[in-house]
Amino acid sequence: MSYGVLAAGGSSVSTFGWILGFTIGGVLVLVVVALVVPILVLANDIGNEAPKINGQLRKAVHNTAALAGLRTTIDYAVTIIEGLKRGRARLGG
Repeated sequence: MSYGVLAAGGSSVSTFGWILGFTIGGVLVLVVVALVVPILVLANDIGNEAPKINGQLRKAVHNTAALAGLRTTIDYAVTIIEGLKRGRARLGG
């Protein structure tokens, strides 16, 4: 028993639809692969660079840790400046 589509003449089986369908499907698969592969390559490159970036960020945290005390320094400087202004005002300056 044959499961094909009869041609217009009624005597032979046409497989054009199957061939067309497989061709379109194959082209779609190739297009999807062509779009996905560069994304995967880029993701791999990013993944390879991530440890280097993380190491540099750790260095930046270490190098800027002293800035945490900057607020205290500013507060002391403001207090000193206010004291100097009061002293100047008392001296008539």
